[in-house]
Amino acid sequence: MEKQHDGDEPARSLMRHDSAEEPGCPPLACEHSSSPQQEESTMMRRSDNYLPVPGEEKNLDVAFISTKPRSNESIPLKNLYADDGSPLYPQLGPYFSDGQRRVDYVLAYHIQRPSSIRRRSSRFGDNNFIRRLRRSLSMRSSRAPLQPKEDPEIAAQDQRTDYHEDDKRFRREEFEENLLETGLELEKDEGSKIPGIGFLKIHAPWNVLCREAEFMKLKMPTKKVYDVKQGSNLVEKIRLFIHKVTAPLHPKVDANRPQSVKSLSHPFSREKQHLFDLSDRDKFFDSKTRSSIVYEVLKRTRCTRAKYSMGITSLLANGVYTSAYPLHDGDIEGVNAEANDRKLLYEEWASYSVFYKYQPIGLIRKYFGEKIGLYFAWLGVYTQMLIPAAIVGVIVFLYGCATVDDNIPSMEICDHRNNITMCPLCDRACSYWKLVTACGTARASHLFDNPATVFFSIFMALWAVLFMEHWKRRQMRLNYVWDLTGFGEEEEEEHKDHNRAEYEFRVMQKTMRQEHSTPKGEKVKLTCTDRMPAYLTTVVMMGFMIAVTFAIVFGVILYRISIKAALHMSNYPAARSNIRATVKTTAAIINLIVIIILDEIYAAIARWLTTLEVPKTDKSFEERLIFKTFILKFVNAFTPIVYLAFFRGRLVGRPGNYLYVVGSYRMEECAHAGCLMELCIQLCITMLGKQLIQNNLFEIGIPKLKKLLRRRKSDLDSKQEEELNKTLQRHEKDHILGPFVGLSPEYMEMIIQFGMVTLFVASFPLAPLFALLNNIIEIRLDAKKFVMELRRPIAAKAKDIGIWYNLLRGLSKVAVIVNAFVISFTSDFIPRLVYQYMYSPDGTMHGFIDHTLSFFNVSDFQPGTEPLQPMHLGYSVQTCRYKDYREPPWSSTPYELSKEFWAILAARLAFVIVFQNVVMLMSDFVDWLIPDIPKDISLQMHKEKILMVELFMKEEQGKRLAARDHHNRDNCTSSSSASPPQPRSRPISHADCG
Repeated sequence: MEKQHDGDEPARSLMRHDSAEEPGCPPLACEHSSSPQQEESTMMRRSDNYLPVPGEEKNLDVAFISTKPRSNESIPLKNLYADDGSPLYPQLGPYFSDGQRRVDYVLAYHIQRPSSIRRRSSRFGDNNFIRRLRRSLSMRSSRAPLQPKEDPEIAAQDQRTDYHEDDKRFRREEFEENLLETGLELEKDEGSKIPGIGFLKIHAPWNVLCREAEFMKLKMPTKKVYDVKQGSNLVEKIRLFIHKVTAPLHPKVDANRPQSVKSLSHPFSREKQHLFDLSDRDKFFDSKTRSSIVYEVLKRTRCTRAKYSMGITSLLANGVYTSAYPLHDGDIEGVNAEANDRKLLYEEWASYSVFYKYQPIGLIRKYFGEKIGLYFAWLGVYTQMLIPAAIVGVIVFLYGCATVDDNIPSMEICDHRNNITMCPLCDRACSYWKLVTACGTARASHLFDNPATVFFSIFMALWAVLFMEHWKRRQMRLNYVWDLTGFGEEEEEEHKDHNRAEYEFRVMQKTMRQEHSTPKGEKVKLTCTDRMPAYLTTVVMMGFMIAVTFAIVFGVILYRISIKAALHMSNYPAARSNIRATVKTTAAIINLIVIIILDEIYAAIARWLTTLEVPKTDKSFEERLIFKTFILKFVNAFTPIVYLAFFRGRLVGRPGNYLYVVGSYRMEECAHAGCLMELCIQLCITMLGKQLIQNNLFEIGIPKLKKLLRRRKSDLDSKQEEELNKTLQRHEKDHILGPFVGLSPEYMEMIIQFGMVTLFVASFPLAPLFALLNNIIEIRLDAKKFVMELRRPIAAKAKDIGIWYNLLRGLSKVAVIVNAFVISFTSDFIPRLVYQYMYSPDGTMHGFIDHTLSFFNVSDFQPGTEPLQPMHLGYSVQTCRYKDYREPPWSSTPYELSKEFWAILAARLAFVIVFQNVVMLMSDFVDWLIPDIPKDISLQMHKEKILMVELFMKEEQGKRLAARDHHNRDNCTSSSSASPPQPRSRPISHADCG
């Protein structure tokens, strides 16, 4: 709660005890007046010292200060504390020490080490010097006795450290003086319970809020309200009916309920304050808006006494301040926790017990800002759209289960009467084997490789388009409700384009180098030439990292080849019985571990490369970082999958003429049922592993591990720590929380998951189901992290999800092509169709397995590649079979590709072209059919414009009438005073003058 005082300002007098400001003068008026008193007041303000709010030594400090009272203190510091040293306002909420003015922002900094007290600058007052000296002595005596002699190196290092600390302190003082000149009110707390950390609490008074809101063109609700109708009467009734039916799924939050009326919003203007409802000034600007206003002032305020200008980003980067953050609204748990938005979010959003409910998007936006609100709205829409995809995927899987016994190719493989002898799977160690042993793999492959998967691929391509269209419409609706429809690119750039600290530092270095060569008035900036080494480093490192990924995948291939040969040579029957399953599963787990490790390494490398490029703005930095991270993580996650889908089994050769790599390693081939089963296993393990380990276990486990380590280092037990936590101020509690690092990691894991769901869905129909289950947990996990474990982020405005939408759209387009190739080349769908309609004698699938197998004469083996145990099956083998379309050894062109191979290849390519164009055409048709802006929203936006014009027309008309009445009154008065009194027959009424 904030109390507004028109007559006096206790904040200024609390922080500046030398101020000679008149009590009746508002700060802005005083600052902009041209009187001599104003100049004197300004000079005094520059020489002010700040009084820290005492912490542990309240009695000592207050008693000492009160022995020399100052006559010009309007509110002495001792009035804040009782005789026993306890605060008169024991307020643990986000307020100043008076318990009235709200803390809108906090800057934290390191307090100078006690050993530097003797080298303090003489510009500090006696009170400050003695207070810090006594605090230093008390801290020394409590920690350790003084050593008789210091190491010279350590002493020299301390001197250098103290020099930098003094430099930081001077910069802080200048920055804080400049903040005071902007009208902000400050309060220091250097006696906090967090050792070595001081806090600067910032409060924005009403006049500063109004001034900055006008400067930032913040849209605020006016007094004018109008009825909101979402479509025609029938649509409105259907909407209300659906809302009543789904009432148990809606959170118990006022901000989430459908509003029948909406306030007209208009950019705030001090001249038009009468348009806005200012009956309760404390609630007109909410905490999110107040902190964003203060943040804009902080970004604009500069330190200019040094050789180069420093803003808040430079001060944070150079350690002048260690952190800067707005405060959370209040506590979540505890008996004394008052009702606040944070507690409401915890109960209705960040709890696993409400996983089935909709998210309170309105309240999330109100508390965290539009950018974070849009992320959770997008995640909610994505999760909702996964429900129909998961249902259809499960139906496709169940269809495969139901038809597995009727599948003729798998029945032929499992039929013992066929007695088909297959060629060895590896050189020397492997022997001939019976096709019937692949019965289990063939039956399992049918679960994912059946006619329904083609339908599911088309469905998922259209699903991706519908998801993008649904999100665009949802985004427009949120833009309308959140008054972002007029938030254009210029305003976005105005709010975001503040130079980064690293950029300013590099420009300063360049300026100092070119001090004499650069003409005066010419602005120095970094050019492409300056960044060329960084760009070359980026290209080389990105290429090297991608090559490392390929090398690791190739290493896993060699592992599969060698472990297969080793298991075939094993004397243990158990090892030889499940060779395929063992090799597939272990290789997939190795790939998963490598992906998780490389993900963390690539994220750090991408950030390092982006820092080397020194982007000018935060927006540019974020976009470059996203681009690099996406490429590296996408290649890392999908390279093993792409190899299994499109390359494994293609570059094998044939018996007697196999392809070898790295000397004697024979390239691996697919099982008879195709590589689709192995692709499915790899996708399943990668997707589940990434979600369980990387997304959930890391996000839950790492914070808990950090908390456990922090507790082990602390001397307090859990009960003492809990008691201490109860006595901490709000800014101290928030300082312990982790810093907000942005939304990029959250978006990135969802984009990779979207790729898993759409790109290879033809081979794994259950992917949407696993993604849905993960996202239900992910939403509540992220919510808990934002509400409980992170400092409150700065509320940032955004109209859309930015570059992530383009990545999603690109993935959905690529998914159509990838699925077309998976169906054509990875599965046996096209060979089955070609056989059924071209080569089958009775139009059925009988004889399909024999049609896909070629013959090989075992006498044609290359020397040294034949099996060591040719009699393993109990009889001599003359010919063996292998999966390929080649001529038999008795033909005129033995082992050449047969005409069936070319017919099937033509059919595969034709299917890719037809599938891609048909699905793309259908996607574009759906895109054209569904408008981006809902009709009711476009009507409401048009209505808003008309109502706003009417409001200003009425205001202008009212001004004209008032001016005319005033003019007539003046004329009436002047005419009656100018003419001499004359006899008249009737009295002149006031109406006659009108």
